[in-house]
Amino acid sequence: MHQLSNKRSGPSFSLAKVGLTTLMAAFLVLFSGRVPAQDFFTLKGHGGPIKGIAATPDGAILTASFDNSVGYWRGGRPVWLEGHRAAVNAVVGVNGGAIVSAGDDFTVRLWDPQKRTDRNLGQHQAKIIQLAASPDRRRVASASWDRTIRVWSLDDEALPVEIRGHANIVTDVAFSPDGKRIYSASADGTIRVWDAMTGAPISRLVNHGFGINTISISADDTWIAYGAVDGTTRVASLPDGAPLRDFTADRRPILAMDFHAGAGRIAVGDAQGYIMLIDTENWRISNDFRATLSGPIWALAFSPDGQNIHAGGLDDAMYSWPVASLGSEPQMANTDRSFLKSPEEMSNGERQFQRKCSICHALGPDGQRRAGPTLHGLFGRAAGSVEGYIYSSTLRTSDIVWTEGTIDLLFDLGPDHYIPGSKMPMQRITRPQDRTDLIAFLKQNTTEP
Repeated sequence: MHQLSNKRSGPSFSLAKVGLTTLMAAFLVLFSGRVPAQDFFTLKGHGGPIKGIAATPDGAILTASFDNSVGYWRGGRPVWLEGHRAAVNAVVGVNGGAIVSAGDDFTVRLWDPQKRTDRNLGQHQAKIIQLAASPDRRRVASASWDRTIRVWSLDDEALPVEIRGHANIVTDVAFSPDGKRIYSASADGTIRVWDAMTGAPISRLVNHGFGINTISISADDTWIAYGAVDGTTRVASLPDGAPLRDFTADRRPILAMDFHAGAGRIAVGDAQGYIMLIDTENWRISNDFRATLSGPIWALAFSPDGQNIHAGGLDDAMYSWPVASLGSEPQMANTDRSFLKSPEEMSNGERQFQRKCSICHALGPDGQRRAGPTLHGLFGRAAGSVEGYIYSSTLRTSDIVWTEGTIDLLFDLGPDHYIPGSKMPMQRITRPQDRTDLIAFLKQNTTEP
């Protein structure tokens, strides 16, 4: 077992209980620029939970994070792609080694990872949850909370094809293997089929009743697998949508799914931290591994050869397990995250910080690649003034100075009312004593001794 980690300074390895074979594998990673398959590893460096993962055919791993950034990884060495102004939820590799990402800032961005430059392809009217690349990787489909799908051409600057018809948010999207059709899932409980070139509706394939979160299509276009909020994991035949198999466990909801044709496996991740592998050769569950003792599995992706399954959740790292020995390697470490500690272990002020602030903000001088700027030196600081952080224009031009009074107002009214147009999430702390305790905690932990 080896562990890759990176925090700007390059990869480092956990050497505890590591033998000569593993050390040799570690050096091979450094000098070949590749992460070996059939080995457990982690990719560390993000400053927030991992929301999306993709593996490119040439061996790169792409990660989308709550910290507003995309990680482009080769051999454990990340290139940070930064330009989104909110959490990044999805990322895919496309033609020519480019990358497309999307997230909570409503935008779809096309990146050149070598030059670290991006072009804003356009945007939805609400958060974008998932992306799918066409088989030729020249088009990308996006699924959004605005109840639409949009199909973006990467070869020109033509307007996207906009697809409407779902009665609720669109949660996932996939191209057919020939690229002619698009399958979409929605919180309205349906899976629908559309013409990929025109957006015209073709059929309502599945009417599940409960919201459907994730879908995967077989390589021969004969079945579709889906996971729903009620814990359902099912497979339906194509093109008629007739029930084919049911792998529902007593867990809910299903959040992530990926299929690898060569490995003949569907991977399913749920809110209780399990990764279930379904063997599509004989339609049986080949493994059901609890990857984390607390927290969800938000993202799954097979390695190009199908020998590893990459996963992301509450932890700031991406984890990858060999499929052949899934369950014999360590679990995700997110059980140690501070906001999951028992309330008895924290003061009320710390508890308010952990619940409301800790995922986005660090307390020390190092901002740790978080979604928000560090709170170090907060009191007396002008809003929008931390060097190197990309602020909204609202905060950059505001005349707010952070004091006990302004912080109290921020959480009393909520950021969406106190600073309309800022990137801060909509949340309030309604009890005056809770706000007082939070402010006291911040004063103690954000100033120099």
